[in-house]
Amino acid sequence: MNHPREGILLLRGRAKKESVLIMEVLIPPFATKGRGFSGFPLHSLPIDFSVMGVAHSHPSGILRPSTGDLNWMYGRVMIIIAYPYKSLADLAAFDREGRRIDVVVSRQA
Repeated sequence: MNHPREGILLLRGRAKKESVLIMEVLIPPFATKGRGFSGFPLHSLPIDFSVMGVAHSHPSGILRPSTGDLNWMYGRVMIIIAYPYKSLADLAAFDREGRRIDVVVSRQA
């Protein structure tokens, strides 16, 4: 809905050893978004150790984190969803170093 502006979400879940399970997405308080940026003030977040990272869009279609993305990363994982947002091929997850990590999507009732 924000295209061509970026959007941003918090990822809530839990970590177990080297894997992260995301169970919810949340809209961060006071989120800002525009052409080429999205963010939120960290001081506005409550203390919540279940927030595992962030997901944000890249309307440019570039499916890799920018230097700014890595410098401002929050949590253990960053998910980027790139234009045209049509399939899982337009989604990638990264660790704090910018290395691509595997994503497994499952549906639970």
